[in-house]
Order: sequence, then C-alpha cells, then structure tokens
Amino acid sequence: MDFIDQIKQFSKRVDSLKDSLPTEEATKTSIIMPFFSLLGYDVFNPEEFMPEFTADVGIKKGEKVDYAILNNGEPTILIECKWIGEPLEKHDSQLFRYFGTSKAKFAILTNGRIYKFYTDLDESNKMDEKPFLEIDILDVKEAQVTELKKFHKSNFDVDTIFDVASELKYSNEFKITFANQLQNPTDDFVKFFLSNTYDGKFTQKVVDKFKPILKKALNNYITELMNDKIKTALGSKEDVVKPSDKPETTNSEESENATEREHKIITTEEELEAFFIVKNILKDVVDMNDITYKDNERYMAILYKGKTTKWICRFYFNSSNKYIALSDDSKKEIRVPIKDIYEIQDMKDKLINALTKFI
Repeated sequence: MDFIDQIKQFSKRVDSLKDSLPTEEATKTSIIMPFFSLLGYDVFNPEEFMPEFTADVGIKKGEKVDYAILNNGEPTILIECKWIGEPLEKHDSQLFRYFGTSKAKFAILTNGRIYKFYTDLDESNKMDEKPFLEIDILDVKEAQVTELKKFHKSNFDVDTIFDVASELKYSNEFKITFANQLQNPTDDFVKFFLSNTYDGKFTQKVVDKFKPILKKALNNYITELMNDKIKTALGSKEDVVKPSDKPETTNSEESENATEREHKIITTEEELEAFFIVKNILKDVVDMNDITYKDNERYMAILYKGKTTKWICRFYFNSSNKYIALSDDSKKEIRVPIKDIYEIQDMKDKLINALTKFI
C-alpha cells in the first residue's frame, strides 16, 4: 500500500475514534502512537521512541516531554501531546521550553488530529513561534503527504528537511496572505493594482469602489486557471497530432504551437521536491545557485549553470513508472527505475560524478 493510501486509511481511523477518546492518554494510545508507527518508528522500543523524555528546563529539573524520537541516544524530534478535543494554541510555549534545552532539531505538537511541526529557522536552538508545517489528519492535502513522508524513519534526514522547512514556512505564509486578500483585499493591495491601471487619485472612495471589482477579477482568474489545468489534464491522446500527419505551418502557427506546448508543461511538487533533494546533495561540491532545472513535457532536466548541454540528471515522473536518467561517458541516457523520489539520496556518488564532468 502506498504511503498516501496508508494516510487516508489512518484518517478514517481517527475520524471513527475522535468522539470516543475521553483523555490525553486514550488519545496517545489510540491515535498518536499508531501515527508514529505509521511513520516507521518502533513505538515500543524506548531506544528509538522514548516516552516521558526528561528535558530539564533551567532550574526546573525533571521536566518531561511526552515522547522523543532518538538517534544514537540523542533526541532528534520532541513530541508534546494533548487530548484530541483540546486546542493547541496555548501549548506551544511548553514545547518551546523543552526545545531549547535539548539537541533535538524538530518538535511536534499534536492532539492526534492536528500535527504542528517546528524547527529553529529564525534563531538557532530556539524554536520558531510558528510551525513550518501544519497537518489536519482529517483533511490532508496531497502536497502535505509529500512533506510528511520526509519524517518517515526510512527517509528522515535532518539537513534535507531543514533545507525545505524555510521554503515551506514562507510559502504557507504567502498562501494564507493571498487567500485573505482574495476574500478581503486591503487598501494597499488594491492600490498596488490601481498603480498600473488607474490614472486618477487614489482617494478612499476610489479604493473602496475598486475593492469588489478586484476581488471578483482575481477569483475569476483563479477559476479560469484551474479550468485550464483540468482541461490539460483531461486532454485525450487523440487530440495530439502525430509527426507524420502534421500539416505545413507558417512561422506564426509554429509560434502558437510552441506557446501551446509551454502551457502543457506542468511542474509538479514531486519534481520540485526531487530537485531540492539533488540540490542538497550537490551543495558541498558547487554553489547551490549553479544547480537549476528546465522542465518540458517529457521530463525535468537538472542542469549545471543553466546549460542544457550540462545536464546532471533527468526526472521522468509523468507516468506510473518513475525513472532517474544519468548520462554515461558518451552522454547517452542510463535510466534507473525508482519507487519514490527519496531513493535519489542513495544516488549521491553517481550524481556527484555526473556533475564533476562539467566542473
């Protein structure tokens, strides 16, 4: 069973149990421990999953966090648990204290339904006030499953997760800000659009007049964009013109066809995540800014310094079978099948070897 299917199945379990768990202990046993078991941890092995982990806080000795995931005896993830019916807003300060006194790089606050993931992006060894990832297990998005999979025992890598945590944190903030603006545009947001379209004075009366117009225009654009993506996804193979059947085209038609092909290129979150994994692997060899990508309909190419002739690897993720392509000494493709993108981490030597050909 794929990981996403396991999460969906677990979500149904939580939904069926959520109203019959009267205490925090019942929540831990029935939901939280099975969740971390789903992530591959042996929850009955105290050398790996330690309950009541001691986290001395200042002059207060013997303070305990509910669980700690250990690696070679050192905590890597601290977990603070609450009853499933209890809001989590007031409890991050307790976890904040624990985080600063341990060597853990990540912390999770959960009530069995909501899982908030924290690290120390803003200040080293000091837990951020806001989580970089928050998951409602009853409403899990596909993109969140991809991020959650990084915390699976078989995939867990502190550096990889930390590198993408910053992007996740700010991308989530951007989404929230944009969603709020779509519903209730602020004066400054309206003025930003008016600055390129309206020649008059930006009086409050003018701003108020354009608020509902801007709101409608943006929401209509989002709807049209989604419809276009759905149409592209549902496009049948019969609509594609075979090379032997192509009619002669003018330069104008060729340009239009090229633009249409560009519109069909969809860079998926899975491809971007794989790109960041490769970027992280090669960061000690070259400047990370020199590792770029170029996407097309068939594959995504990972490039050195943006040159298509200097491709390090290619991702073929557009079918049920996934492949990573590397080049041999004669620059011919050698395709390596993979089950999921986290296997890329096992190809470190091959990726470095492919890169060093261009340095």
